Amino acid sequence: MKKYLSLMVVASLAGCAWFQPAPPSNLTEIQLVSLNDFHGNLEASKYTWDSAAGGGERVIQAGGIDTLGAALQAWRKQDPELLLVGAGDLIGASPAISAMWADEPTIGAMNLLGLRATSVGNHEFDQGRIELLRQQKGGCVSPRADKACKFEGTYQGAQFQYLAANVIDMVTRKPVLPAYKVETAHGVKVAFIGTVLREAAESSLASGIAGLQFIDEADAINLQLPELRQQGVGVFVVLIHQGGRTTDKFDQQDCANLKGPITDVVKRLDPAIRLVITGHSHQGYLCKVDGRTVTQSDMGGHVMSRIKLTVDTNTNSVRNISARQEVMVPGTWPADPALDAYLKQARERSVSALAQPVATLAVPSVKREKEHARESALGDLVADSMLYAGRSFGAQIALQNPGGIRQDLETAAGNRVTLGQAMAVLPFGNALVAMNLRGEQIVALLEEQWAGGRDAKRGLLQVSEGFWYEWDPAQPEGRKIVAGSVKLNGIPLEMDKSYRVVTNNFLAEGGDGFSTFTKGASRAPTNIRDIDALTSYLAKRDQDKKPAGTAAPLVRYKSMQ
Repeated sequence: MKKYLSLMVVASLAGCAWFQPAPPSNLTEIQLVSLNDFHGNLEASKYTWDSAAGGGERVIQAGGIDTLGAALQAWRKQDPELLLVGAGDLIGASPAISAMWADEPTIGAMNLLGLRATSVGNHEFDQGRIELLRQQKGGCVSPRADKACKFEGTYQGAQFQYLAANVIDMVTRKPVLPAYKVETAHGVKVAFIGTVLREAAESSLASGIAGLQFIDEADAINLQLPELRQQGVGVFVVLIHQGGRTTDKFDQQDCANLKGPITDVVKRLDPAIRLVITGHSHQGYLCKVDGRTVTQSDMGGHVMSRIKLTVDTNTNSVRNISARQEVMVPGTWPADPALDAYLKQARERSVSALAQPVATLAVPSVKREKEHARESALGDLVADSMLYAGRSFGAQIALQNPGGIRQDLETAAGNRVTLGQAMAVLPFGNALVAMNLRGEQIVALLEEQWAGGRDAKRGLLQVSEGFWYEWDPAQPEGRKIVAGSVKLNGIPLEMDKSYRVVTNNFLAEGGDGFSTFTKGASRAPTNIRDIDALTSYLAKRDQDKKPAGTAAPLVRYKSMQ
């Protein structure tokens, strides 16, 4: 306890030491705070903290809108013109306390926190363009009619601006949302230019983004600078939902080991762009790429980045950038009454529904697998629940993308699962679709798992009971499935025979690059949501006195190596 309190004191003192004596008259300091990949985490959650300052790895509770609000309140007392910005995925794949209300509580929280602008992330498109525009502008007409405007009876929209410089409406040939937003702090104009990763279409529901084109991030960003310069802007900050990874600690200053797609984007940016705030990869870092500062703040509100821009007002350009990470440890800063009250309201309106018991499991928790080349116990369970729900539509095989499974399935006392715990596993509310695929198409579909190296990012499909195959990682792309190994109930698939497959509507529309799903015949929407399939399956197993869940995968596919 003493060590934990000392960490809080150090964090607090470090925050005070952040501010230095006033700079020369031609230099002005702009204070920024950034967050990314918040994913509707209104409440504090588990965070593994391993600082460059030493002390070893420790697991704490961090984040929560009450803590973020407290920190920002304290920092704004030091600088009232501080600007809070984001780098996408503030909503989507959210815990039930936000997802059950169409993420409106998270947008409301961001309004209270004083967010000024954020790039869109791929998860902002989870429910399609129409819902994203509703989240921005307000109103109750939504694809999620069962959730929209149920939190407070009305919905006023985001008071901050979503930015999407590289998301182009194919009719107007203009960004579907503004490409940038200009803010003024301490008399200096600062342009925030926002983009999402250009591959976002692969991770979005195809029908929801119809008519949109996702173009190259660097090209879209550079395109904005001539127009901004005409407005007298000389300070440019990129908010991009694309990221990388590094072996350096999350708070290691000026790390030089950042890898991944973000590095190529950064190297192609106009030289006047000195700061790039990133997201998507859920990793904290403070790096240098091609002489530019590149930051990311983990995810879930566990960390926020504090960034100081020193601007030369004579040349209207950035002279220096310094940045630090602040772990959002509850209790570190004096409470913000407004955010405390808002979180209490969200909890009170959600608790009775989320506490509803669903079933008892055979184990205390069912885990999703973090190693992409392996199946998971939770993936098996979700796929089996889809197969159970799809039986009345003739389903023989169920396939689930691991990216749709967001958290482990946890339990309360007595291994009891609540609705809130189940919704945390499948927060998207995807609908199930049944279709016919020939044996050769199923093999082609399995081969698509490795197309373009996508397996490293999205993992392998999770499969239902009775389905089996082997794959050989030594073989080239397109020939990894071992001939004759694909079986259903122990019988090899016949290449010209049709089989009834059930999956979620995201995959059914070719999501995650699985284009073979779009060729399925005799397609039948089931009008069954994945979360309803899971809870019904768990309840049925409970009634049959055969509680679902195992501590380990059941092994339904395997590598030859």
